[in-house]
This record gives sequence, structure tokens and C-alpha cells, in this order.
Amino acid sequence: MRIAVVGATGMVGQIILKVLAERSFPVTELIPVASSRSVGKTVTFGARDWTIKSLEDAVAAAPDLALFSAGGNTSLEWAPKFAAVGTRVVDNSSAWRMDPTKKLVVPEINADVLTAEDMIIANPNCSTIQLVVALNPLHQAFGAKRVLVSTYQSVTGTGKAAVDQLEGERVGDDVDMVYPYKIDRNCIPHCDIFLDNDYTKEEMKMTQETVKIIGDEGIKLAATAVRVPVQGGHSESVNVEFERPFEIADVKKLLSETDGVTLQDQPEFNTYPMPLMAEGKDDVFVGRLRRDFTTDNALNMWVVSDNLRKGAATNTVQIAEVLLKKGFVKN
Repeated sequence: MRIAVVGATGMVGQIILKVLAERSFPVTELIPVASSRSVGKTVTFGARDWTIKSLEDAVAAAPDLALFSAGGNTSLEWAPKFAAVGTRVVDNSSAWRMDPTKKLVVPEINADVLTAEDMIIANPNCSTIQLVVALNPLHQAFGAKRVLVSTYQSVTGTGKAAVDQLEGERVGDDVDMVYPYKIDRNCIPHCDIFLDNDYTKEEMKMTQETVKIIGDEGIKLAATAVRVPVQGGHSESVNVEFERPFEIADVKKLLSETDGVTLQDQPEFNTYPMPLMAEGKDDVFVGRLRRDFTTDNALNMWVVSDNLRKGAATNTVQIAEVLLKKGFVKN
């Protein structure tokens, strides 16, 4: 299969290439795409070097599939151009997520919504993905009606410049400021831009995307998104109020049987999810399961995942695998 990776030199693009190789996705020709300053350079994939192309050249090549991780403006302009030449697009940006004509997909939950007519498919926000993978089986069993989430988000979610800021601050270097404040030894309750309702765009992504993916407008969700000086992945403190009663044993059984979830919930042995252990892995890790005694039918849990993998690259490749399995792209 001929595949373009748009944003191939970025943090997520590099991991997309890694995940394609790890999962033995049938790539016969790679068309890496990056900014004009990278055109003509090479990236390594499948034991050989591939020359980086411009967006114009990549569209002209009409690949079977284009995996985008290059920002919203690039996606809005170029994804339709790829689609127009018959290339299916899986896009990592926020550009298409809430477009009612585009599918927003987490394969473990709603792969069935994809049809042959879907030429541009949206990959959800990283924080949303790990949340819904853990929440959906519980919602199906007990009916989630209210969800409160506080996130503890890795600097990798902002990109390489944010990682450079954190690492530079830790050794006392004079660094370019990506965040409005120092991130080392700090927590910044400010992910993405503030909106008119005083929530950030990141927080509202979680509210809106969760409903679209799970397909139930009855789920009410509010989030507080916080950037923390961590690199391994995002963590979330999640409180869920259900319509129906539950037993903790049943919650554990459901999660342990859910594709893409690893249950780590043995507090007596100090076993619980942490970004340090989740880094480089594809699963969503869930633990600290306990009843919320302040109200009826409510649960607290702690959810951790590598935001560059399941939160971005892995989910993108999994969508591509669904397209292949359904015959919407040809091997």
C-alpha cells in the first residue's frame, strides 16, 4: 500500500512510522511529507531511506492513504485535496473532529461507523481517547450520566519545543518559552486557548468528543486540563456518576476484559498506573478504582496512557487497519 505520512518529521509523525513498522502494516511505498525546509531530506522506514516530499508532490502521487499529523490549518487545506484524488485521510488535528459530516473514531468503540464514503476520518484528542476507552464499557453496563475529569498532561502533547523548554529549565538553560510560565516544578491549568465560557479549548474537546464517540448526548462531562512537568503520558482523575448501581468487582471484571485496557489496581502492592510505566506502550492503564461515597452510584478511577501512542499515532494506525480490514483501502 502506498502511504503518505504528513508531518513525518514531527513527534507524532515519527511514532506513526514506528507503529506502522511494529504492527507490520503493509506499506509498499512511503511518501513522507514535511515542511519546505525538510523537503529533499530523508527518513528511515523499513530498512531504507525515503525522500521527504512536499504536500503538492504527495497529492500528485495520489497515495492510497494519508496519515496527517501536521496541525489544523494544514489539514483543513490539504486533506480535501488528497480526498479529491481518491486518497483516504486519517487526521490527527482538531480540524474535522466536530464536523457533522466526518467520523470521529476510536476503533475499540465505534469502528462500525466507518463506511466506504468516508474519505476524511478524524482522530480524537489524546485526552479524550484514553478517557473513552476506559469509560465506554462502564457506560454500556451502568449508564454514565455525569463525568468530572481532571487531567495531568505531558509536555509531549504540546510538541518538541515544550519538551525542550522543560529539559532546558531543569538544567538551568535560557530557553524559548512555549508556555506562559515555567513548566519545571510547576503545574499550569491552561491547555490550549481559553474560550468565552472560561473553559479551555482542550477541556471542551473532551466534553464534545466524548459524546460524539460514545454516541450518547445524555453524558454530561466537565474537565479541568492541567499541564504537568512529565513526558511519559497523560494521567486523568475521573469521577463518574452512573444511572444504575454497580459493584467494584464487576467494574474490575469489565475493564480487565476490555480490548486496549490494562487493569493495574492492587494498591496493597503499590500497583497503579503511572506515565513512567505507560510510556512506549499502546494500552490505556486504569487503576485506583473506588466508590465515591459522597453520592449514589459513583466511581473514582485513575486513567493513564502514552499520549503520543494510543493518544495519537497508535489510534491513527488502528483506524488505518480498520479501513484495510473493511476493504476501503487495498493492500
